[in-house]
Amino acid sequence: MLKPTLYPIKFTPILKEKIWGGQKLVQHFNKKGDGNIGESWEISSVKGDFSVVKNGKLKNKTLPELIQNYKAALVGKKVYDFFGNDFPLLFKFIDAKQDLSVQLHPNDALAKKRHDSFGKTEMWYIMEAEKDARLILGFNKKMNEETYSKYLSENKITDILNSEKTKTGDAFFISTGTVHAIGAGVVLAEIQQTSDITYRIYDWNRPGIDGNLRELHTDLALQAIDYNKSTAKLNYSEKENESNLICKSNYFETNAVYITNKIERDLSKIDSFVVYMCVNGEACVEVNGFSEIIIKGETILIPAVFNTVNIKSNFAKLLEVYVP
Repeated sequence: MLKPTLYPIKFTPILKEKIWGGQKLVQHFNKKGDGNIGESWEISSVKGDFSVVKNGKLKNKTLPELIQNYKAALVGKKVYDFFGNDFPLLFKFIDAKQDLSVQLHPNDALAKKRHDSFGKTEMWYIMEAEKDARLILGFNKKMNEETYSKYLSENKITDILNSEKTKTGDAFFISTGTVHAIGAGVVLAEIQQTSDITYRIYDWNRPGIDGNLRELHTDLALQAIDYNKSTAKLNYSEKENESNLICKSNYFETNAVYITNKIERDLSKIDSFVVYMCVNGEACVEVNGFSEIIIKGETILIPAVFNTVNIKSNFAKLLEVYVP
């Protein structure tokens, strides 16, 4: 039986109810769910949370099934050679009605040793921020394990956390080991390594959905924390109808694409799948005779086999992501 030709692929969002979640992903970003939706997992191959195709001839296939069937044609030769049937990135939209826990993520070496997992390097793009919304990023003074442990033992950890105001359009790179938290009133797009390993170090002394205090990972975190000053905020240009580099790491490259007319993107040298996350407006994405409309809050994957993508819109803001 012949395999269907690849095309721009949409997946059904996986919605996650959270104690700190709200209703903005439903009200503003076209998600369909009830309760306090904190996260929409847009593209995921995390075990137990495999994304399922919702459009075209591959509808109802899971992301791992696609990779097994199409291999490099879907993800790119260099990506498939390194990751095999594992999809390397996880894409999310996050709505923080309340402050998230203060947390950090281990690097690749530590995550492999402790959890047989990838580490969790990530980046944020702020889609909405209420007045005075803030993020926690690193420490507000020179820090080491001994000083950190002292504040922790005295239950004064909030005294040493660096808090930064944020606004729509801000972007941040969260390297492994960086102590961080998304503050109340923020909606963001998150791009990260495929990993669900989080070390929670403070949770505002609030109960979880089950009424009990959530687990803290105090001891695991000690060796994983980066005690150096955080330099998370990213600066980037915003030229219309061009691809503007926001962030380049070993794991992903992210560009901002602001479209007021049309843009043709040459993908021939990338050798990777390309994901577009629509953070505002709507656009028509055209690839090799296939076209899909994406609106604010939607995500689409362009298989690596395609060398060119055309995007048309009167107004759209997209994040363009691929493996460098």
